[in-house]
Amino acid sequence: MLYNTFINYNNIILIMKRQIYTFLLFTVLVTMSSSITAQKTKALKQPNIIFYLADDQDKYDYGCYGNDKINTPAVNRLAKEGLVFENAYTGQSICAPSRTQLYTGNYPLKNGVFLNHIQAKNTQVGISKYLETLGYDVILAGKSHVKPKEVFDWTHEWRPVHKEEQVRPYAPIDEIENYFESADKPFCMFISSDLPHSPYYDVVGKTADDLKFYPFNETDKDKNYKVKETAGYYRNVEEDNNQLERVLKLVDKYLDENTIFIYSADHGKTGKFTVYDRGLNVPFVVRWPGVIKPETRSNVMIHYTDVLPTFVEIAGGKTPKNIDGKSFLPSLKGSKKAIHEYVYGVQSNQNILSASVFPSRMIRSKKYKYIRNFNSIEVVEKNYGDNQYVNAFLKRGAEKFKDTPYEELYDIENDPFEMLNLAKKPTFQKIKKELIKDLYIWMNDQEDFLVEDNYMPILKPANNRLDISSKFIKVPTELENTLNDEDYLILHY
Repeated sequence: MLYNTFINYNNIILIMKRQIYTFLLFTVLVTMSSSITAQKTKALKQPNIIFYLADDQDKYDYGCYGNDKINTPAVNRLAKEGLVFENAYTGQSICAPSRTQLYTGNYPLKNGVFLNHIQAKNTQVGISKYLETLGYDVILAGKSHVKPKEVFDWTHEWRPVHKEEQVRPYAPIDEIENYFESADKPFCMFISSDLPHSPYYDVVGKTADDLKFYPFNETDKDKNYKVKETAGYYRNVEEDNNQLERVLKLVDKYLDENTIFIYSADHGKTGKFTVYDRGLNVPFVVRWPGVIKPETRSNVMIHYTDVLPTFVEIAGGKTPKNIDGKSFLPSLKGSKKAIHEYVYGVQSNQNILSASVFPSRMIRSKKYKYIRNFNSIEVVEKNYGDNQYVNAFLKRGAEKFKDTPYEELYDIENDPFEMLNLAKKPTFQKIKKELIKDLYIWMNDQEDFLVEDNYMPILKPANNRLDISSKFIKVPTELENTLNDEDYLILHY
């Protein structure tokens, strides 16, 4: 009897163990299933992000921004289906500095790319590192113009496609389509166009009446070569729109509505190399079905440095610390609350084709803009040091811009094309003083070398030296090859 009792007891233990095991297995499976479901749900909530970036196009040259003489149907379609920002800015109106802001969330001085054709500081963190940790592929399709690789380490990178019949390389449409068709995870893709940057198509038969001119280039309509150049530029714009339309058709074909599409251009054509709004105020159109109300416009001031933190927040992360940008996700959802009180701009005329020493800094609120030109003809002698050759190049830079004053102040609301300088008007001195104070706070934060009064360094170029004649600049014989390594400011590059 004791034996039978022992057997029954063992059976009971065995049954209990099996039940516990079954329960534990069930619990594990349910947990795993819940985890997988949560991951799938998270993935579904993470939208795809596509940022289409045109090259060298004025904000004024779009139908959706008021130009009725230019053909931009693809951008106009996005505007009709989404949100148009009136006050989007880049911090520098040159290709490499503008793009580097997008990908680092920092202004040119802080990220290191405040001259064209130089690389970012290797301490910078590129956007791919942030988004890849959140489960995204981060892709650059088309023009790069940024370096080094250790900062801009894309998940995939596809180069532009050269075609004989095109004046500029084309976007890698085949690679884009193949990726859209096979994508199995959320992605952020920058489609970086080479258009409408020069050279331009050769267009005949156009007159000034076929084009639109503005107060800052009104006299161009009387110059045949300018009319022809502008007509060719318009044709490049049309070709870029054709390319954009092909991309939008692929989006419609392969991707669902959980896709954000942003269109912008890296800086303006007529304001290139300057800190005027025609260079820094960029087009910025966003379509996000189900989130953005169609046919809306925003006056909220946003900046290229804001793109990175906005994308990180959209992907489910938090804004990185120690960057200049702020997320404008609330603006996409309809908020009219200000993101910035001010945006800032940088101008450097060194390391461009017609290189000269004439740096400028800009601060802009929604109403006013202040510009300081640190090597203007008014102050150039205060910038002189002991080196006669350096002084000679400072003088050449000031004389090249002899009509540009030391200070400029504009009431943007009443003078959007910056035609009336108020800097010396007595009634605007208080406003000017406030802007100067905040400009210098920002410059100090950026570790700007111009915060020291009457200090005007020569910057060592990557390509275009001040003391060597070229196709684009003629250096007097007595100044050729007169600058030595010790004459240049030592920088990260």
